[in-house]
Amino acid sequence: MSFAKVYLSLRAAAGRALLVGACGLALAGCDTLSSINPFDKSETYKPEIVADVPAEEIYNDGLARIQKRDFEGAAKKFNSLDRQYPYSEWARKGLIMEAYATYEGGLYEEAITASKRYLQQHPNTADAAYAQYLLASSYYDQIPDITRDQAASERAIAALQELIQRYPRSEYAADAKKKLQVASDQLAGKEMEVGRFYLQKRNYSGAINRFRTVVSRYQTTRHTEEALERLTEAYMAMGIVSEAQTAAAVLGHNFPDSPWYKDAYALLTKGGVEPREDSQSWISKAFRGVPQVSQRAG
Repeated sequence: MSFAKVYLSLRAAAGRALLVGACGLALAGCDTLSSINPFDKSETYKPEIVADVPAEEIYNDGLARIQKRDFEGAAKKFNSLDRQYPYSEWARKGLIMEAYATYEGGLYEEAITASKRYLQQHPNTADAAYAQYLLASSYYDQIPDITRDQAASERAIAALQELIQRYPRSEYAADAKKKLQVASDQLAGKEMEVGRFYLQKRNYSGAINRFRTVVSRYQTTRHTEEALERLTEAYMAMGIVSEAQTAAAVLGHNFPDSPWYKDAYALLTKGGVEPREDSQSWISKAFRGVPQVSQRAG
């Protein structure tokens, strides 16, 4: 036999041996594969069946948790209504109650999210005003002192103003107006704090800008009297006497008995002038057509 024939014969034998070996391994591994095969017919698969809980039962469970002051647990129950009964009346009721539960539990960011979702999904329902109230209150309750950033105050004011404008006859409008006054006073207080700092540093233009914001945007706050007097100071220091006279005149017209007016009047007379309103001044225009501040504050 030639070398070529012997080589081919050995190669064919080796191939048959590998094939038999592979088959043997496959057969030997059948037990092992069966043990890890999730679809093995020798094992019975028993799917877990979760019984549907009636929506009313879930809702009442949430109410019961509120009674126990478990607000986070209540919120989870109300949230589950949307997952189990989407687009249903129970899901809608659950969403407004979720907003309420998270707000009562001090989970303000969650309350804000739930309130916004409700307003987006159900803007024309009877509870929309309440959702807006919860949204505004969640911002309002996070208002910090005037030494800190007032972003929460600004968001509270925007949400409260929207509530008053969109739902003026709702039962929440009166409280919203009170909260709006407090939030506005907070922002005005922040402006006054910065304005006083600039005034002390003799940065008169910077101070005027701050006091101008109070006079223009927050006229109904308790800071208006001081802001007008500080404007008198700053304008006199800059030599802009006409604006100083106007600030004092507007202050005297709206707050004739204010100690701030007495200070402004004394400052002007010391400089040889008296309060006199320039009708073309921005200060005069800011108060034009606006009821007397002292009467509004009362």
